[in-house]
Amino acid sequence: MGKRTGLLVTAVAAVFAVTAAGPAPAVGAESVAGKHFVSHLDMAAGQRPENITLEPGGGVDVTFAYSRQVARVSPDGHVHILATVPEPPAGAITPALSSPFLGGIVRAHDGTLYFLYATGSSDLTGLWRLRPGGTPKRIAALPADGLPNGLALDEKNGRLYAADSVLGTIWRIPATGGRATKWATAPELAPAGFLGANGIKIHNGAAWVTNLDKGTVLRIPISRNGAAGPVGTRATGLVNIDDFAFTGGGDTLLAAINSDNEVALVRPDGSHTVVLTGADGLENPTSLAVRGNKAYIASGAYFTNNDPNILAARITPGE
Repeated sequence: MGKRTGLLVTAVAAVFAVTAAGPAPAVGAESVAGKHFVSHLDMAAGQRPENITLEPGGGVDVTFAYSRQVARVSPDGHVHILATVPEPPAGAITPALSSPFLGGIVRAHDGTLYFLYATGSSDLTGLWRLRPGGTPKRIAALPADGLPNGLALDEKNGRLYAADSVLGTIWRIPATGGRATKWATAPELAPAGFLGANGIKIHNGAAWVTNLDKGTVLRIPISRNGAAGPVGTRATGLVNIDDFAFTGGGDTLLAAINSDNEVALVRPDGSHTVVLTGADGLENPTSLAVRGNKAYIASGAYFTNNDPNILAARITPGE
């Protein structure tokens, strides 16, 4: 999710509605427990994690939103900066955010990282690639007047999907790089005052997308020829929803509710329940990733300005 910078937080925080929790968990519902901090990050050094992807050895890779850095956090909490992307030219203003912004990040099986960078300038905004031991390189341009935010990888078909929060568009890009094509646009993806399409995942034959302003979880089928099907709404009442992650092979997911310091469990029928809060250590959670029965939650502390961190929690299957 793109965030208002610190100078804008006070002025705009009041526009957010309180997230509505769904009904109480049904018998057999999944739950989240067994929490521990993986890392307390250095706010003074600009270590505010925006998006997260998993490393096979137990570590995670993150984008630091406003410091232009991609970092790896080891299982013991050590932070190693993998790359710093170029500073935008003087006068460039990132749409909706003003500051240059690093968004979604995904990892391919060979260790290649892909991530999104928005600057308001046509020479830097787009999809970037970082190969193991290499240097970051832009491999696809995206519109400078947009805000590429969430990123999903369909490795089987060699495609990436980028959610643009300002233009309300899903872009599709070859994993090898090249021209980005407009894959989906719809009113459901558009912003309603600040940011629209935000988090995105490819799951069970569809692109699933959140809309921050409208508080929705959307599903867009991917047809046999790769075209986008009609947009369906799968959950509502999740205003300020950021990124999300599925808990397994089904359609149950965990969603980061940014300004409310919450993680919600969203069931296939659209009902949802808050399962983690600020009392558990969340500080404006931005993104999640799930490995087995463990969820990793990144908190950017954009509004709290206290403790950006990465929290791990155990997902307990229902009985």
